[in-house]
Amino acid sequence: MIQAPPQQVFDVLADGWSYSDWVVGTTHVRDVDDTWPRVGSQLHHKAGPWPFSLQDASTVLVCEPPHRLVLKAGLWPAGEAIVAFTLQPVDGGATRVRIGEDFAAGPLRWVRNKVNDLVLHLRNRETLDRLADFATRQKGPQ
Repeated sequence: MIQAPPQQVFDVLADGWSYSDWVVGTTHVRDVDDTWPRVGSQLHHKAGPWPFSLQDASTVLVCEPPHRLVLKAGLWPAGEAIVAFTLQPVDGGATRVRIGEDFAAGPLRWVRNKVNDLVLHLRNRETLDRLADFATRQKGPQ
């Protein structure tokens, strides 16, 4: 639960340059298309620890402000994942945010087990905590 309205949370999602600050594992944003987060636009990033960092891009598949953003997140040669952010308003001006993530292609698609699920859950939990920090720092409507 994030103590900010959906639009305020979505504004963070719509700021591609901030992704390396709150998405766990993204270490650097190299470029963001001017049309981000419009469908088809890309965010070019670097992920993973140095010296094993990989450069790739994430592409917007679905954008329904302020309720849904779906990305195809590339991390080749490891693969790619489909990541869906769903924002639901909650009484009192808060937002319930859910992240759905599933490997869609590449070797990571076949490495599914309880340990990977736990690591992914913990990573996404921390990502949501960081997203909440960013969203609640922004000024909402007065």
